[in-house]
Amino acid sequence: MTVTTRFAPSPTGNLHVGNIRTALHNWLLARKHGGRFLLRIDDTDRERSREEHVAAIRADLAWLGLVPDGEERQSARFDLYERDFARLVAAGRVYRCYETAQELELRRKVLLGRGLPPIYDRAALRLSEADHAAKAAAGDRPHWRFLLDHDAPIEWRDGIRGPQHFDPRQMSDPVIRRADGSWLYMLPSVIDDVAMGITDVLRGEDHVSNTAAQVQMFAALGAPVPDFAHEALLVGTEGKLSKRLGSLGMAELREAGIEPEALVALLARLGTSDPVDPALDAAALAESFELAHFGRAPARFDEAELHRVNAAIVHRLPFGRVAHLLPADMGEAGWDAIRPNLAHIGEAAKWWQVVTGPLAPPAFDGETKGYLACAADTLAALPWGGDVWQTLTGALKQATGRKGKTLFLPLRQALTGRDHGPDMAALLPLIGREAAVARLRAASA
Repeated sequence: MTVTTRFAPSPTGNLHVGNIRTALHNWLLARKHGGRFLLRIDDTDRERSREEHVAAIRADLAWLGLVPDGEERQSARFDLYERDFARLVAAGRVYRCYETAQELELRRKVLLGRGLPPIYDRAALRLSEADHAAKAAAGDRPHWRFLLDHDAPIEWRDGIRGPQHFDPRQMSDPVIRRADGSWLYMLPSVIDDVAMGITDVLRGEDHVSNTAAQVQMFAALGAPVPDFAHEALLVGTEGKLSKRLGSLGMAELREAGIEPEALVALLARLGTSDPVDPALDAAALAESFELAHFGRAPARFDEAELHRVNAAIVHRLPFGRVAHLLPADMGEAGWDAIRPNLAHIGEAAKWWQVVTGPLAPPAFDGETKGYLACAADTLAALPWGGDVWQTLTGALKQATGRKGKTLFLPLRQALTGRDHGPDMAALLPLIGREAAVARLRAASA
């Protein structure tokens, strides 16, 4: 069977790093096995779902290179839900309930006060058809619960957490449909997974209790249960769930200069025992993706680490990948010279000024000015070509006796206006003979 995974966001807001990690891991799992990665837009909440969020979800996935092999929208699948819901009603696996939220909360408090688990007592199952008719006559509309089979222990081997065991007697029958007819997450998700041929469900550990109930829903629909895996949730560097993580969206990361390759490189390995390797592309990350490498401990997301990975990625990016983001007059040689000094591509324009000017070199003392005047005369007389920087510094060393910092630093300062930066052997040919001689003469005046 073809491995088929899915990412199922609700279009009620923008994706954040936790969502993207889930999407990425599902994409990697599918690619590792030559399978399919599907996007399912969970837009059953008509009041909160927005088309602009749907468009943003697609754009964010495309930016990261996580192009789905197909897309479904829950809002287009209500007929399917009604069909399977009717089957479950006929089979006695869903039932009508009328308790208000306040009544349920009071019952929970009573049970907790007695030291008992706050499990729904199935009081609605004791209602007769006459009771239901009376409720309907009074204008009461039911909500619906899925009837768990208390005689069928719930078990599955989780791809990350290992063997899982749940006693359905210790679980409340989950509400699957509201009184207004709208759907909650649980049943439509199962119906979609069956219809879409989902073989592997990889999601956060906050869904483990949902999975326990959904295992029985698959069985009630006569469908095979997918392979489930639940990964630890992301936490911040402070070691706890962070509001920052919930608001850190792709727009914020792009504005901060983060490249998609950096986010993919970090999130692909976050929560595993594998090192983050900026040298690996998406195909290599997919090949090495293993659920067995994920641990149970919370996965820590460190923005500082993301920026370090980003710098390593930028240092490897070819000119063709970034040309449209660079100053118009910067060619491939300029990019190759400057990129080792960049943490973000947006810094390229600042560093390109060492080539194009204007510069603000420091004020030099008289002895250094004399050295720079000598350098200007020497450079003007040298043949232009080959490693002109090495030729220049070699000639100056022989003529002045300078070496090390006293030989190199004044030249860098006069030629670039900076104490550090890209390799001068690469920069000097870009600056050009005429401009370089002029800069040296200006600094020596």
